[in-house]
Amino acid sequence: MTSIIKATPKDFRLLADIGKQTFIESHGESAAKKDIDAYVNEKNSSDFFRHELTDSKNIYHIIYYNDTPAGYSKIILNNPHENILPRNVTKLERLYLLKQFYELKLGLELLKFDVSLSQNNNQAGMWLFTWKENARAINFYLKNGFKIIGSYDFKLSETHSNPNHHMFLEY
Repeated sequence: MTSIIKATPKDFRLLADIGKQTFIESHGESAAKKDIDAYVNEKNSSDFFRHELTDSKNIYHIIYYNDTPAGYSKIILNNPHENILPRNVTKLERLYLLKQFYELKLGLELLKFDVSLSQNNNQAGMWLFTWKENARAINFYLKNGFKIIGSYDFKLSETHSNPNHHMFLEY
């Protein structure tokens, strides 16, 4: 049984733990270990999530499978991008699932939840960036209606950037 719960400030440690593990599982081979470690230590730390969860524009949800945290998402409503004509669009900034839960289609459940939340807030679509070498993620988003609309260099560290697709789902 699955449930999706809105994260609160008390969830900062849980999100940090899931964030570190899922980032390494999905991007650990994308750069040198020192670059991955630097990113994880900055963008998946308890302090990072403690701060993120106090900002009302950041909407985090945690998906549970049989009461076990399996992943999380972060969306930002009304986050326009210069390459997208409608201004009332949602940014899907993070959607991560622990590898052990991949085959249960929980990522799809969480994506559908976020899309519904976005639509219920009068958004015209959802956009994201995804690493060009993450074929699993790219195929997931394409299969769910996203289209590649551009490119973006995602700065992982001071010395390394990963090429990303800019993707958009119009409602």
